[in-house]
Amino acid sequence: MDNSAASHGLIQWHGTTIIGVKRDGKTVVAGDGQVSMGNTVMKPNARKVRRIGKDEKVVAGFAGATADAFTLFERLEKKLEQYSGQLTRAAVELAKDWRTDKYLRNLEALMIVADAEVMLVITGNGDVLEPEGGIAAIGSGGNYALSAARALVDYEDDAENIARRAMQVAAEVCVFTNDQVTVEVV
Repeated sequence: MDNSAASHGLIQWHGTTIIGVKRDGKTVVAGDGQVSMGNTVMKPNARKVRRIGKDEKVVAGFAGATADAFTLFERLEKKLEQYSGQLTRAAVELAKDWRTDKYLRNLEALMIVADAEVMLVITGNGDVLEPEGGIAAIGSGGNYALSAARALVDYEDDAENIARRAMQVAAEVCVFTNDQVTVEVV
C-alpha cells in the first residue's frame, strides 16, 4: 500500500533557502524566491523575507507553507507589540503558542527572525535557537547555504556579502532554490 502524499492527492509545496548572518554589528536575512510544487517552479520571485512589526525593526524569513508563514508573521507581530518590541520574549511566546495551540500546531514552517541585537530560529517544536557563530539557515537549500557561509567567514567580514554568496552557492546546488534573492539588513 502506498501511503505517499502524492497517492492521496495531497500536493506538497516544497523548497526554499533562507539564511541569516550576524557579523560585526550587522545582521542580514536573505531568501530565494522560488516556490515549487513537485518538479514544477510555480513562482520564481516570491518574497520570503520581510520586515515586520510596528517600526519594522525586525526581519523575518520563512521556509514552509506560505499561508502558514503569513499566519506566523502575524502572530509574531502581535507578540512584538505585546512585549514592547522584545524579540526574544516575543519569539519564546510564539513558540509556546505554536507548540500548544490546536490550530497553530499544524502549521508547517520554520522561521529565522532578527533585529539589531539577536538572531533566532523558531520552530513548531517549541524551539527558539540562537545560532552558533552568528549563522543560521533553513529550508531545502539551508545546509548548502550554511556550509558556504561558514567557509566564507574566514575570508569575508561583511555579513551581506557572506549571505549573498552563500545564497548563490545554494542556488547552484539545490534544485528547489533559485537566484532571485531578497535581502534585508538590520
